Amino acid sequence: MERKWVHVMFAMAGLLLAWLLAKCGDWAWSYFGKPNDLYVGLASVTVAGIATYIAWKNEELFTLASEVTSELRKVTWPDRRETVNSTIVVIATTIIASLLLGFFDAVWAWATRMIYG
Repeated sequence: MERKWVHVMFAMAGLLLAWLLAKCGDWAWSYFGKPNDLYVGLASVTVAGIATYIAWKNEELFTLASEVTSELRKVTWPDRRETVNSTIVVIATTIIASLLLGFFDAVWAWATRMIYG
């Protein structure tokens, strides 16, 4: 079961790399003229496929990825109530910090106007 997720992770990384290479290829080629989507797409899929295959066959990297998936199984994720409470704390803290910084900014603006104005 665990190895299945490692294979899925490598496949998703390969697809992400192909997409990223296609975008970078379009961007780089656009400096020299209108990019040919077929060439850029084929080159990006080829390079991403080769890189993914090399990474997938690398035993050390595959073992590391397997260890990551096994460690992720040990993670206890917060339930909905904990997530909502944490979100409320973050929003309240952000509002309070914004008000304090706004107050200090107003005082500083007033002080500089009195000195230089």
